[in-house]
Amino acid sequence: MSQKPGGEGLGRALEALAELAARLRAPDGCPWDREQTPASAAAYLLEEAYEATEAIESGSPEDVRGELGDLLFQVVFQAQLHAEAGQFDLAQVIDEVRVKMVRRHPHVFGEDKARDSAEVKQRWSQIKRQEREGSALGLLDSVPKGAPALIRAQRLGARAAKAGFDWQDPAGVWEKIAEETAELAAATDPEEEARELGDVLFSWAQWARHQGLGAEAALREANRRFTRRFETMEALAARQGIGLDEMEAQQREELWAVAKAREASQGQKA
Repeated sequence: MSQKPGGEGLGRALEALAELAARLRAPDGCPWDREQTPASAAAYLLEEAYEATEAIESGSPEDVRGELGDLLFQVVFQAQLHAEAGQFDLAQVIDEVRVKMVRRHPHVFGEDKARDSAEVKQRWSQIKRQEREGSALGLLDSVPKGAPALIRAQRLGARAAKAGFDWQDPAGVWEKIAEETAELAAATDPEEEARELGDVLFSWAQWARHQGLGAEAALREANRRFTRRFETMEALAARQGIGLDEMEAQQREELWAVAKAREASQGQKA
């Protein structure tokens, strides 16, 4: 049984948050908030989305609750800025996404049936194509330009695949990675190296897509692993009364090995 929303309490809570945003923007409100524009505030929307994602991946309900609240406020604040410009308000944002979600789930709210998630995804794509009919939008236009590069690379590849422009299997992508890596190795100037590096990274993102992996999430986890291990190295070096930059390369490698071993003993992913 699905968890129902909070009814009147939920509506009042959302209304109170919208009133808070309006109060901050009032003539006697917060000077900083009054200076914001949709463009300047967009950076905070993106930042809070990243932090919410990090909290979700951490598995801490308390952190997730807090970060989702911060993200929600940025959505409400954006709606307030656009309402002041006479463009739309929060109620319109909510109504539009509700209608869209109902339209894109005919197997839930209509007579259609869906046997599994794969069929749902196929139907979703068909509905989105129908929504684009008559517009000047191309197949790739729905991929946000401001998305993290690895996420955008995978989504661009997935959109192109819907038009049949894709490798048949991961092995084909692997061959492309080898080709692009060779071209990177043969690059002779920084501009060419940057271009070829981009091609290599794009190809790796497509390999991850074919494998059903999230390249962005994988890299975030790698960043976390590196941070944990490096911080362990710093702590171990401090106990010896020496900085990492004062050590020999072999000593740093030994500390790195110790850090990895500690992670393994604590049950953390290597």
